[in-house]
Amino acid sequence: MTRSVDLNSDMGEGFGPWQMGDDAALLDIVTSANIACGFHAGDPDVMARTMQIAHEKGVGIGAHPGFADLKGFGRRRLPIAHEELANAVAYQLGAAQAMARRAGGRVRHLKLHGALANMASEDAELARVCYQAALDVDPDIVIMVLAATAMESTVRELGCNWAGEIFADRAYEDDATLVDRRKPGAVLHDAQTAAKRILGMLDAGAIIAESGKHIPCRIDTICLHGDTPDAVAMAREIRQHLTAAGVELAPL
Repeated sequence: MTRSVDLNSDMGEGFGPWQMGDDAALLDIVTSANIACGFHAGDPDVMARTMQIAHEKGVGIGAHPGFADLKGFGRRRLPIAHEELANAVAYQLGAAQAMARRAGGRVRHLKLHGALANMASEDAELARVCYQAALDVDPDIVIMVLAATAMESTVRELGCNWAGEIFADRAYEDDATLVDRRKPGAVLHDAQTAAKRILGMLDAGAIIAESGKHIPCRIDTICLHGDTPDAVAMAREIRQHLTAAGVELAPL
């Protein structure tokens, strides 16, 4: 079993007076935070508040760039030219770096959001465009990838720092991609079930697909989504299960 692993969550996804998720509570549990950069969600004030709390609690700060799609929360697949995507990723990472520095911290990692991430998990060239743009800004940044997908093959070819990610609250297809959210059972809501499932994956050193298929992979970090109603309870349950099983939780 992997004896040390990062626990991350997507956050900073409110906008103006609209709050999304309980970031403050999650930041008491997780070890890394993927913070929205204002395109799919978030704004400078939300970014500043979230990064300040993360820095104070010793939680690793990550940039979470996505499509410029506030209404669709970045979960709609948009046909955008590669150069435009590269510029969007670089722009969002730059904003995250500025806000993190102002909070006294720094951006340690980058993780693509939503539809952009799903597309990059299927399309190595798209992944390369996005990741190279980030590396042009910060050659030492850790790229967080969906384990055993085109994302992983891309970062291996790029030779950059990377972390393999699995999801606590999402079901998997047999090719290691996530089950479409529109399908039944794509999102898991029971904390105990999710925690036991994650321990099984760590024991196996593999993603366990909905079909039961094992997909061997490197597991560096576990993600749960901060925008679900059960996010805090699930994060707490997973942390307790992992700690009880002797797994150390630590930032990337």
